[in-house]
Parts: sequence; structure tokens; C-alpha cells
Amino acid sequence: MKNNFFKFKKDSFFVETIKLVVLALLIVLPIRYFIFQPFFVQGSSMYPNFEDRDYLIVDELSYRFREPQRGEVIIFKYPKDLSQLFIKRIIGLPGETIEIKEGKVFITKNSETRPLEEDYVSSNNQTLGNIRVKLDKNEYFVLGDNRMFSSDSRRWGSVPEDYIVGKAYLRAWPFDSVTVFEYPNY
Repeated sequence: MKNNFFKFKKDSFFVETIKLVVLALLIVLPIRYFIFQPFFVQGSSMYPNFEDRDYLIVDELSYRFREPQRGEVIIFKYPKDLSQLFIKRIIGLPGETIEIKEGKVFITKNSETRPLEEDYVSSNNQTLGNIRVKLDKNEYFVLGDNRMFSSDSRRWGSVPEDYIVGKAYLRAWPFDSVTVFEYPNY
């Protein structure tokens, strides 16, 4: 009688453990693959706002309900190698013309040209280059915050909307820098 009792307890524990693992996977996997994704920053192209080895949580859900906005920091598939993910800030939106001259960024939309106000870029960090780009629909122009050391749309062109994975939502590491990101409102 005693052996059957322990066998029943052991089987019950095993079954309950399996149920718990399956339930956890059913909850965690959809969140991980369809809503939030981890991302490690590599390099200094987004310094000082994002540093090498920052651990970010990427919001993959927002852009299913709305378009990406200027000023948001996105994670996207690098157009020259889709197996790599990059992090940059959206500067130009579909249908706009972006011009970089004399160290400043200008946006032309509906025949109105204005300089881009960029509080997130330090004043001594010039935007090098002399280019003019007209974006098609579903294309975005992105720049790194550390303009002197960033490989971005100035070098390899615009980012198609379907390459965008999501936006940087939360800095989870280092712990002393945990931040939920808020973006400029243009």
C-alpha cells in the first residue's frame, strides 16, 4: 500500500511539472516571438543615448497598429545583410525628402522645408555628409545618434518598412540605467 501511494505521488508530481512547463511555454513563447524581443547594443553609433552592451527590450507590437514616428529608435534588419540587426533613430518618413548640408538635417514635406530639431544629439556632434534623398512610400531614413561614428542611411540608403523589427522600449541592463524610453514629439 505504501509503495502505491509514493508511486501515485511521484507520477502526479511528474505530470504537474510537465503541465507547468507546457503552460509556461504557451505564455512565454508568444510574448517573446510576437510582442517583445531582447536586443544587445553593439558599438558606439548610438552613443551617448545607448551604449555598447546595453540590453534592450524591443516592442514588436506597436507598429502592427500604427506607423513608426520620427525620433523613435528602431531595431531593423540591416539592408545589406538581413541576418544582422541594427539600431538607429528614424529621421525621415515615407514621402519626405531628407537633405544633409553644412552639418544639419533638413526635412521637406509638402514643399515645406525645415531644419530638424534634435535635442538627443550633442551640439558638437555634426551630421557629416552632403546628400539629398527622396523617400518612397514605406521607406525610412535612419541615423545613429553618434553621427561621426555611425554607419546609417547616409552610407547604405533607406530602410524598407518591412525590415523594421520594432522600437526600443526598455533598457533592462545595466541595472543602474533601467529606462522606459520616451521619444520626441515632432
